[in-house]
Amino acid sequence: VLETAMRAGVEIDTEKINIIDPVNSPYYEDFAKTFYELRKNKGITEEAAHDTVADVSYFGTMMVQIGDADGMVSGANHSTADTVRPALQIIKSAKKGASVSSLLILVHNDKPYILADCAIIIDPTDKEMADTALEAAKNAVKFGMEPKVAMLTFSTKGSGKGDQVDKVRRATEIALEALKNDPDYNGLNIKLDGELQADAALDAVVGAKKAPGSEVAGKANVLVFPDLASGNISYKMLQRICGGEAYGPMLQGLNAPVNDLSRGALVEDIVGMIAITCIQAQK
Repeated sequence: VLETAMRAGVEIDTEKINIIDPVNSPYYEDFAKTFYELRKNKGITEEAAHDTVADVSYFGTMMVQIGDADGMVSGANHSTADTVRPALQIIKSAKKGASVSSLLILVHNDKPYILADCAIIIDPTDKEMADTALEAAKNAVKFGMEPKVAMLTFSTKGSGKGDQVDKVRRATEIALEALKNDPDYNGLNIKLDGELQADAALDAVVGAKKAPGSEVAGKANVLVFPDLASGNISYKMLQRICGGEAYGPMLQGLNAPVNDLSRGALVEDIVGMIAITCIQAQK
């Protein structure tokens, strides 16, 4: 790290910045033992546990788990799976029974949108979709947004039929029930509606026509997708065709933030993701 910094003309004050080599770290043995205890029921051996925590992604995730780090940013040189897998194996979910999903921040014309889930759950159940929506809304509040959550599919208020429409409708009901009865959401001023098509969610004229009276239609800034395919395709199209700045995916529903970068990330992308992670880490 120091050699790379020197070549880049960057001075690192090692009294203020602690550079850790996993295998030579005093944490290494304790991390290996802890990881073995966590995963021995899954068939991992003690030797394999040592090999695993030598990997920087696993080592960094263990630092977050024990509280020595408040969050982790990875992915510039690792795949999404390499970043996400350790978090799912090590860090527990923040709420018992709630699913872990992802969100992505897309900025277009200086306006931020939250998109979820674009990276984790391939075909969410109605409960998983509701969990995704609620976590995305809470994160929107952390980012200084007033969340207006659209539960998306190819139907608006009964205009279409099918299993997916039924799922989104049930997910909307589950999420609205939680907003009404769960004290976690008191005072957050979260607005949520579904089922909505993307045009009804984002265009005020279309929203007023297709979903009159909705507090979300035409004003949505949190977009929740019915499956991973639609979410992933949508954000990549918006990024490439519209030139939106995309930050993420970020895991949500965990006790601590773990966030992923694209392997084509620029310096600005990395700095932006670090800032987002710091915001998420605030208690």
